Amino acid sequence: MSSNPDDASVHLDTLPESEHLLKAHQHAVFPALPRGDLWVFGYGSLMWRPDFDYIEKTSARVYGYHRSLCVLSWVHRGTQSVPGLVLGLDKGGSCTGKLFRVSELNKESVAEYLYARELPTLVYSARIVKLHTLDGRCVNALTFVVDRDNPQYTKGKSDQQLAEIVSSAQGMNGSSSQYLLSTLEHLRADGIYDSKLEAIAKKL
Repeated sequence: MSSNPDDASVHLDTLPESEHLLKAHQHAVFPALPRGDLWVFGYGSLMWRPDFDYIEKTSARVYGYHRSLCVLSWVHRGTQSVPGLVLGLDKGGSCTGKLFRVSELNKESVAEYLYARELPTLVYSARIVKLHTLDGRCVNALTFVVDRDNPQYTKGKSDQQLAEIVSSAQGMNGSSSQYLLSTLEHLRADGIYDSKLEAIAKKL
């Protein structure tokens, strides 16, 4: 998942093209948050850089969705003219990631932060999905699912084509290749091996 739009590493030369996109989340449709504490599911950078306070962190799996390098990045890791690629939670399969429990007292502010961070464009939809923790619990959590009807969604490309997109793009929070390689480094450290992402990285 992508970094905070207010990150101090903003590159000024990308702002004219992306500035209007950073307010896109104001027009998104948000789900009703569950009562009590809020669970948040991360499958990309949110796993290792949540940047919000939480009272519990655990591993969990979602069924019916998988981690995929399927989002053309127009802001964080590319521009509209030279898009990069970032992760999305796409339909089919399953995905292991990190689950964070946020106190009921902070859940509204954390949700607002996540909407601003994850929705600089409307390629993701904020959803409440069912998660299964490794210790046997079943919880409903806020996460961000890719919108297949959005023009930023891409599919059907070979590993070589995806690698070419990744290798050429630079956005306001760095290059698309940095994003992919950092993602793989953190996934490996967490014991998660993603054969598809590994195959793309080998072609950079």
